[in-house]
Amino acid sequence: MNKAKTLKELKSSGYKFKTIKDELRLNLIEKLRNKENVFEGIWGYEETVIPDLERAILAGHDINFLGLRGQAKTRLARLMMNLLDEYIPVIEGSELNDDPMNPISRYGRDKVSELGDETPITWLHREERYTEKLATPDVSIADLIGDVDPIKAASLKLPYADERVIHFGLIPRSHRCIFVINELPDLQARIQVALFNILQEGDVQIRGFKLRLPLDIQFVFTANPEDYTNRGSIVTPLKDRIDSQIITHYPKTLDIGKKITQQEARIRAEQNRMISMAEIAKDIIEQVAFEARKSEFVDAKSGVSARLTISAYENLIAAAERRSIINNEKSTFIRIADFIGVIPSITGKVELVYEGQQEGPGIVAHNLLGKAIRTQFVNYFPDPEKFRKQKEKSPYRKITDWFGDGNSLDLLHDMSNQNYEKTLKSVPGLADLVNEFQKGQDTNNKLFMMEFALHGLAEYSLISKHNLTAGHQFKDLLSSMFSLPKEEDDEEGEAFGNDKY
Repeated sequence: MNKAKTLKELKSSGYKFKTIKDELRLNLIEKLRNKENVFEGIWGYEETVIPDLERAILAGHDINFLGLRGQAKTRLARLMMNLLDEYIPVIEGSELNDDPMNPISRYGRDKVSELGDETPITWLHREERYTEKLATPDVSIADLIGDVDPIKAASLKLPYADERVIHFGLIPRSHRCIFVINELPDLQARIQVALFNILQEGDVQIRGFKLRLPLDIQFVFTANPEDYTNRGSIVTPLKDRIDSQIITHYPKTLDIGKKITQQEARIRAEQNRMISMAEIAKDIIEQVAFEARKSEFVDAKSGVSARLTISAYENLIAAAERRSIINNEKSTFIRIADFIGVIPSITGKVELVYEGQQEGPGIVAHNLLGKAIRTQFVNYFPDPEKFRKQKEKSPYRKITDWFGDGNSLDLLHDMSNQNYEKTLKSVPGLADLVNEFQKGQDTNNKLFMMEFALHGLAEYSLISKHNLTAGHQFKDLLSSMFSLPKEEDDEEGEAFGNDKY
């Protein structure tokens, strides 16, 4: 592409000025007609958020994304950049990205007046036309709008009444750009008031200057409903000036959640080569987030970010990798025991309704993981509740009878593959259960399902489970009620055993 270098060449090329909203609109229309995916990598919004966003762009609206944390609000704003023209012409040296055919700054007008058709032109790439600012209490009007610069006045030997002494803030410098303010309610009310004129009239007010800058900006705001009560609010006149408010949401199905997690998780090539995973392990990770979002112990107003499952998936892989390194094994398969690595990802991503004791988040994290296993269990094995009154017909009877005879099983987190297999196969009826209800599984999947069955039976209180310092112990439910915990039993693990919140 040959780019004009002077105003004369630009005129000869047939270039016509258009606003950024027209630019976004025209490019969106073209992409929609060509059936192109405008918002690549966004899952679960195909029938909800994305149509709302496309309608707002076609209408030429400024936009506010309203939703809980981890709902891709900022990602959507950044993807709007793909709807900009690849390059636009600007007057060389202009700090306000002046269009050569329609300059708005004193510098731009003077340059065109002085040089005419010989005004030098540079080209601005779409990636340079995106500005993002996180709203924090220390953001000032000078940061966003601008202020008088005494150093500029002294160096140019200009009086303070001359508009050339103004140091423009982020918003004027974002002329012909997308400007994003994240967490808008955190912006002080007096700063929000300063945005009124820009949104309504397209101009700015800086101290005592009689200055009108018809700024051409696509504004995008993001806000979390929690902020409205906990930290601040969007002042009503400003909210009234934002044309479209689009409500975001969390993934509605496990499959959508898995797509997001797999896309965003940072898994190294060597980890992928070393570690394999059953699909059910991915389902359990997503199920944890679903359980957390409906848990009475997790603050629903705070939300449960999609970053929980992403972080959990990365930690799960890391737990298996650590175990294989310790055992000097070149490859391994994800186990339920590896989910101990997921706990730190949960405790750091959920806000509890009642914080309680220091270990409270850890206990809740274990509980959420247990509930996820319980929910998924009936997708693979018969519902244990159906056999409460018909124990003789229960497909789990052989397993529970073995534990009832006083046997117990310790599954340690860092067991070698060989010991892991040997330990699981020592439970009579466990392999038969998997062979009956999960036919055709390879060895690794079969072992995973055997371990999964033990955890599921514990969640349905057919056997007991206790967290040891270095693993899990399974035993008969009745005998565990009359025996004191072993010294190595973790107090937090006891709370996680079969005690339900």
